[in-house]
Amino acid sequence: MASFPQILLNRLWHSTTPARYELIIETGAILPEPDIPDASRYCTAQGPKHYPYVRTLGGVSLFDFSDFNPDAYSEKYVASWFTFVPINNGGGNKIWIEINRDLVRKSLIEGIDLVSQWKRNNAYGHNIMPIIEVAHIGPIDTSKFTQVLQHVDGSWQKIR
Repeated sequence: MASFPQILLNRLWHSTTPARYELIIETGAILPEPDIPDASRYCTAQGPKHYPYVRTLGGVSLFDFSDFNPDAYSEKYVASWFTFVPINNGGGNKIWIEINRDLVRKSLIEGIDLVSQWKRNNAYGHNIMPIIEVAHIGPIDTSKFTQVLQHVDGSWQKIR
């Protein structure tokens, strides 16, 4: 298993591709329903009954790596953080957008609460990344970004 990048620890992130990052900059926000085809989205092949849980809430998936221990997480959950950190298994460059938690706190459903809600709603057909996935309900304006990093050829570059 790959080691977890220290640069991502103890921060709140949204991950995306370079092409989608350009769309975010053009629109001025990370949108819950961006104008991209479902075929280009994560876990949409089986249709809306199996869309990621955060999407069903009208949210944007964020990842909270506060006090994250990758070994303990991997032992406890089937979910595989290493399939998308630092880049997705499909390869290519990955953009990581740090979100200022203080500026978006009121719109967040924290990881533990998100899992509880998912269970209460019997939404087991919808994917969720337990505990580390956080839902931001509604768009996230680019003014809420702290920094933007790109992982290229094994190293991190700050692009904003």
